[in-house]
Formats: sequence, C-alpha cells, structure tokens
Amino acid sequence: MLELGGKAPLLVLDDADLDAAVNAAAFGAFANSGQICMSTERIVVDEKIADAFVAKLAAKASSLPLGDPRKGPCVLGSVVDVANVRRCNDLIDDALAKGAMLVCGGKAENTLMPATLLDHVTSEMQIYSEESFGPVKPIVRVKDEAAAIGCANDNAYGLSAAVFTRDSARGLRVAARIQSGICHVNGPTVHDEAQMPFGGVKDSGWGRFGGKAGVAEFTDLRWVTLQTTPRHYPF
Repeated sequence: MLELGGKAPLLVLDDADLDAAVNAAAFGAFANSGQICMSTERIVVDEKIADAFVAKLAAKASSLPLGDPRKGPCVLGSVVDVANVRRCNDLIDDALAKGAMLVCGGKAENTLMPATLLDHVTSEMQIYSEESFGPVKPIVRVKDEAAAIGCANDNAYGLSAAVFTRDSARGLRVAARIQSGICHVNGPTVHDEAQMPFGGVKDSGWGRFGGKAGVAEFTDLRWVTLQTTPRHYPF
C-alpha cells in the first residue's frame, strides 16, 4: 500500500451555501498550517459567486491567529522547516509574476507562515498543479459546473475532494465525476474516519486502509471446495 500526496480540490458551485463553503475551505486549507495529505489545495469557484465567496474567505483567513502555540492559543503554527517556507515563497512569487492576485497573507521570513490566498490562479502557475503542503492556497475561477469538474480532474493526484452545492443530487452527480479516492459533498476535504476506506487514485497511491478495506488489503481471498457427492464429468 502507498498513501502519497494530494492536491485536493474544493468545488464551490453557483448554488452553494457560501458561509458553509467558507468555513470548510478555511478548515481544510489551514488546519495544521496546510500540512495534511487531505488539505484543500485548490479552491475552485464558479465565477458567478466568486467575488462574494473570495471576500468572505479572505476575511476568515485573515482573522486566523498565527503564532507559537506554546505561548498561547493559535490556529496556524510553525510549518515543518525553512525549506518548506522557501518553497511556498517561490510558489507565491511564481503565481504573482504570472498574474495572480494576493488576497491575504504573503511570503514569510521564518516558519510562521500566515494564511495566504492567491486569486485568479491559472494552469500556467506552479501552485495550480504542485502541492504546497503549507498555508498557501490557490483560488481558480471557472465558468460553470463542467469547467469546475474539468479543473478538479486536471491534476496528477487524486486523494480527497469536496463539492459544495445546495442540491444534494447535483453534489452526488458531480462527486461521481471527480477522480479521487475520497469526495465529500458539503464537507471539508480534511475528513477521516477509522472505519472508512482511505486512499487515493492516480499519483496519490494505491490501496485502502481503514476498517474492512484495510483488513482486505492484507488478506488473500481464497476459494476452497469440498466435493460431498459423486460428481459427473463430461468425459
């Protein structure tokens, strides 16, 4: 079994509950400073509601306290090392040089990185396809549901995903078309339960752990027969 990295998309469709989507996006993107395999790594938003959503998410992200948790309560603490800071800073520089807009946060000089959002991200930018594994997240604006699904699948990874819509049937229909091992409708990309099959597709690994699926991965399924009556053979 291999459980590798991810580039989890969170799709915000045009009929989404924006407050619910903002809360889930903030949690999925910035919990543990974005250093989770399931972290929200692409925020894909229908352009019809993008301005309102981005404004709400920026306000939420900007309010998240950053600091040393040994000195008091905070949401964002230190990222793993300075090398990760440099990599995230490079992703920010690359995106801004290619036309992205810095909504909040920005580059850091130490391992305390603020919650950072980059809007108007396109496929030419490194952060569109590369996992940041930090609190630096791209927002991609799309024209409709089909484009949102296309964006979600335009990646080598396929671990977790999320879809926000007020229409449950629509959410399940979209989730069925996303290439990921896990997809949550109206829930965050960061979600794990011990009894559920956890794992990804494409470059996010293979195999599943959790519950019966985990047992099955380490079990050989056998077929054993016992003939108890005389048997007829064709020759």
